[in-house]
Amino acid sequence: MTRLLLSSLSLGLCLATFIGSTSPSALAQPAGHVFAGLDGTWSGSGNVRFSDGKSEKISCRAYYNPKGAGTELGLAIRCASVSYKIEIRARLQNENGRLTGHWEERTFNASGEVTGKATAGKISMDIAGGGLTGSMSVSTNGSRQAVSISTEGSSLKGVTIALSRG
Repeated sequence: MTRLLLSSLSLGLCLATFIGSTSPSALAQPAGHVFAGLDGTWSGSGNVRFSDGKSEKISCRAYYNPKGAGTELGLAIRCASVSYKIEIRARLQNENGRLTGHWEERTFNASGEVTGKATAGKISMDIAGGGLTGSMSVSTNGSRQAVSISTEGSSLKGVTIALSRG
């Protein structure tokens, strides 16, 4: 009887932990949804590199809002250091793993187009517009995420960020 009670409690605790750690929208998304693991708020830190060779530590928050059963993704990444601020927003469309969309960086009032590809756990994008070109990748593994941004045509050369959910 005690073993059965402990097994039931363990199963209940596992289910409660799973349900409590998974957002309702992630539970409702299809298993093949390439944006399923992104939904919600992420935070962490990283480095920003400048064309003069200097770098600074940054603190960041990222927000992802998948819609349309994996066909759309809204994202916002906000980072700040002692002397620098980055605020990137994008609205992406996914058609069979091919991404298109629009991005903007609000601090420098730059915007442009996005093209790229998406698979489960990885988004790779090329950006162009506002006098610059670059790339951005977002790799997700469970509750951890790595974001890498590189640019040409501005004093900002690159950003690397390690994020965790929450």
